[in-house]
Amino acid sequence: MKSLKTILIILSFLFIGKTYAQQPNVLYILTDDHRYDAVRSFNKMLTGNEMSELGYVESPQVDKLTQMGTTFINTYCQAQGCAPSRASMHYGRYPFRSGIYEFEYHNNIAEHTQPTLPEQMAKLGYQTFHVGKLGVRIKTLKDGKSKPYPIYQTDIDFRTLARQGLSEWGSDWIREVNGQKLKTPMQNVSFFITPDGKREYLSSEMESMGLQKKGTAEATMKKYDLLRFKKGKQKAYYENGMIVGGVSPREAGKTRDGYYTSVFQDYIINGDKPFSVGELTYDGINTSKPVFCHIGYDFPHTPVLPPSDYRKRFKKHTYKVPELTNDEYETMAKQMKVQVDKNFTDKFSDKDKQIMIQDYFAFCAYGDKLIGDAVNTFIEYSEAQKQEWMIIYVHGDHGWKLNEHGAISKFTPWRIDSHNPIVVVSSDKKKYPAGKVVREFTEFVDVAPTALSAAGAKLNNAEYNYLDGLDLAKVANGSAPVRDYVIGESHAVTGPRAFIRTKDYVFSMKTRPSKKRGENIEWAVNANYSDLDPALYDMRKDPNETNNVAFNAEYKAIAKAMKEKLINIVLGDNRVEINWEKWGTGTEVYKSNFAPGAHDYKLKL
Repeated sequence: MKSLKTILIILSFLFIGKTYAQQPNVLYILTDDHRYDAVRSFNKMLTGNEMSELGYVESPQVDKLTQMGTTFINTYCQAQGCAPSRASMHYGRYPFRSGIYEFEYHNNIAEHTQPTLPEQMAKLGYQTFHVGKLGVRIKTLKDGKSKPYPIYQTDIDFRTLARQGLSEWGSDWIREVNGQKLKTPMQNVSFFITPDGKREYLSSEMESMGLQKKGTAEATMKKYDLLRFKKGKQKAYYENGMIVGGVSPREAGKTRDGYYTSVFQDYIINGDKPFSVGELTYDGINTSKPVFCHIGYDFPHTPVLPPSDYRKRFKKHTYKVPELTNDEYETMAKQMKVQVDKNFTDKFSDKDKQIMIQDYFAFCAYGDKLIGDAVNTFIEYSEAQKQEWMIIYVHGDHGWKLNEHGAISKFTPWRIDSHNPIVVVSSDKKKYPAGKVVREFTEFVDVAPTALSAAGAKLNNAEYNYLDGLDLAKVANGSAPVRDYVIGESHAVTGPRAFIRTKDYVFSMKTRPSKKRGENIEWAVNANYSDLDPALYDMRKDPNETNNVAFNAEYKAIAKAMKEKLINIVLGDNRVEINWEKWGTGTEVYKSNFAPGAHDYKLKL
């Protein structure tokens, strides 16, 4: 019989294994449509100059993060659209493994699906919290119908805040106006919220119905100096078109993104007690457990509305506006022309182009301040609790064009849309040394395994075999495989298109004639090269990716090798597609696996 002392020692070890002291608090911050050149320290790492090629930027808080932690400067996103990019991070899977290629609703019932990152963190003993934009359009099914499926234990989204008046802007279904209930709800009506909580709707329909004074929408547009952009050849009116410039109706800190930070701070500060969000009440952080927090900022996504003091400062700067040449446009791949034609900015005046760029970078500077405030609160809390901590800062779910290639918006494999560095800061400086810059390729699918590994997950266990990414701690210390390339695929706007990028080249191609899931999956294997609509750029000679050499004889061998590698990976190495159906009710999985193991990180050119 074991002695009492021995039993107590065994029990103590069992207890230690189940405590949370060694599990770090994790803060995962993500911004939206954020260009890599909006951060001085990134520019310095990449070009030797702090400022963007376009002109003045400021980012003291993210710059501070890079000094405190490790920057993975050559990180690329898997899909250049909000929803598929965010899904890749929350699932730790490539689009061709998750089956999420654009903005489709999907479910957690299909046989290939796996738990999301916050669900896995909860299994490891974490409390989970999210505020702001999520963009993971997951549902569950009950009696064949899709139902909401919250993946965070506490989730305070942007619509909730807007409905509470804790925002300067919103877009929602309107069921009641000035106490008058509508017979039929009005869908996706945009509105501004004044400092005193009054809504100013941008809707001529409301005016025609007598629900708002005539001329209000037009007056609101002028009041906030809105610069509208309408896709294609259509004109932008006061109630439609992307807002790519303007001024916020509210002061700094009282905007939508400002409330993301302050709500997060209230959650952290109110340990073991409730706190208010407008008229709603939520439980504050449980100080006895580790926490996994996610802040999904909207900035600098449209509507681009920097607070007036930031806007005023950036008006002093004149920016270099990228120009689209006839030669670039003529050699551009057809699918990429689709994006450019829909978001063509040369119809803007020179003055409007300046406004668009000034307001974008002003908005970035404002958001930088909010990130700093959130980070400081998180670190102060963790250290006061004597808990380890880690911050994963992902600089944008993808990038954003400011007249590069003649367009705005995203959705293409061009670098300006896909290059998004990650910074990891930790109380464990051995794992993530201060000021370290890692130049090996990293990807968005690395976010999930990085957080899970820090939380204590044994990534070699079978339950994590579905993860496509690498633990960034191992990338930082040199024990992870070194990638010769990064890959991705997106179907939004351009149509189905995949890319593979090495240090010197980026190759992209059309993967099928239509978006219909499960149909012609392997079409590209035998398609004529020209039908693939290829694009190849040589970054050694053409760092801005303006000269498509996919049909240049000099690059024939390079294009062939990259094409074959890309096809084998995204189409032949455990690919899945699902017809998710309109509201995410579909569960039939289509598979293609003619080149298993093709994704081995190796590509010698």
